[in-house]
Amino acid sequence: MANKASSRLEWRINVPGGTSKVLEPESGAVGKIWVGLKGCMGIIVWKVWRVLENAWHIGVADPRKVIHCIKVGLALSIVSLFYYMRPLYDDFGGNAMWAVMTVVVVFEYTVGATFYKCINRVIATFLAGALGVGIHLVAEQSGDQLKPIILGISVFLFASAATFSRFIPSVKARFDYGAMIFILTFSLVSVSGYRVVELFELAHMRLSTIAIGTSLCILVTMLFCPVWAGCELHHLIHQNMEKLADSFDGCVTEYFKENGSEEDLKKKMQGYKCVLNSKAAEESMANFARWEPTHGRFNFRHPWKQYLKIGASLRNCAYCIETLNSCISSEIQAPPCLRKHFSNKCMKASSYSINVLKELAITIMKMKKSSNIDIKVAEMNFAVEELVDALKSLPTTHFIATTGGEESTKAKAEGVEGSEHPSPIIKVLPLVKVVSLMVEIATRIGGVVNAVKELARLAEFKAAKDGKPKQNQPTDKLVSDH
Repeated sequence: MANKASSRLEWRINVPGGTSKVLEPESGAVGKIWVGLKGCMGIIVWKVWRVLENAWHIGVADPRKVIHCIKVGLALSIVSLFYYMRPLYDDFGGNAMWAVMTVVVVFEYTVGATFYKCINRVIATFLAGALGVGIHLVAEQSGDQLKPIILGISVFLFASAATFSRFIPSVKARFDYGAMIFILTFSLVSVSGYRVVELFELAHMRLSTIAIGTSLCILVTMLFCPVWAGCELHHLIHQNMEKLADSFDGCVTEYFKENGSEEDLKKKMQGYKCVLNSKAAEESMANFARWEPTHGRFNFRHPWKQYLKIGASLRNCAYCIETLNSCISSEIQAPPCLRKHFSNKCMKASSYSINVLKELAITIMKMKKSSNIDIKVAEMNFAVEELVDALKSLPTTHFIATTGGEESTKAKAEGVEGSEHPSPIIKVLPLVKVVSLMVEIATRIGGVVNAVKELARLAEFKAAKDGKPKQNQPTDKLVSDH
């Protein structure tokens, strides 16, 4: 009875007001471990869910990435038949694994990248194999004592030369992967040839399996939803032009406080960052596009290098837009009266500049020469000239007001708002900087126009059918006296 009573014994705390609180016994070590495990499992499940959610968003944003994964799985499944089917395995034996390795290594997202790796791998394997076999024959004729010395020296010399070639820019851009495969294959052939008797058969088998793997990759990547590096580069340049125009529009609108959604303006103003960060992608796509066969509207010798020049011209504009964007958040701002005085001319110049960029984007997208680009450039130049004239007259119209009296009345009569309360020169400099940047951006847009015209000439863009050709229109002369 005493034991039963003690087991039911509870501790109570008397609380003022006549109530009492029961103290629950603390959980033991097992309970704490269970709580900790539940917390760890919850964190793991949450992280796995986040990964799956991100993967879902990536697949929905670009379904071609999912298709690429399916193509890689298909190629590996087909090449695995060399191991699963007995007749094929009897012909190739353990060397069939080289075909599987080739598919894993050379299958890339774009057709150009796959061609680049496949061609480099086949050529490098053939050259290294032939050279390794030739040196092996020479070493065989030299005797057993000189044979390892000749093979060792040959590996040292050719591996060093191939490694040095990877530092040459022209070789690195197009044959870097081939140089690495050459070093690997030549070293394997030279080293294994010292012990393996059937060296010719080994080299033949490896070259055959690599040829099978590369051929399979090329067929799969071209026949099933191909992704062309040239098309990707073409679309990237077109998108960068539109983003640059939107960024320029957003910066000018924000600075002069024109009507516009705050969220849309901020989104527009960040577009220039994509242009600044696209250099590596452009160079990579241009390199891979050179390896691609004729497809769509792009011939085999399409001027892909000219796209890099257009991208460089766009980045020159983006640098100025980045500086213009920093002027918006500057602590020292020009007086509202001065900004209002220049607002119309700045908005006019920016509008014409944006029209030129939009027209160039349409030219790139349709691959047709524009019939009115010359008129748009002339309008941009005329608006920039008006802006430069207004900037040159700024010291006279603004600082005459500091003398007061008749000169102040004269300045007010000329239409300079706020002349009765002139601002210090330090507050005028930000506006001068903004106007100068806008003139500089218009000048650099002229460089983009020339680059696109050169692309249209080299790629033989079709002439626009709408509109008549304009005569004696000033196109290339841009304002440089700013």
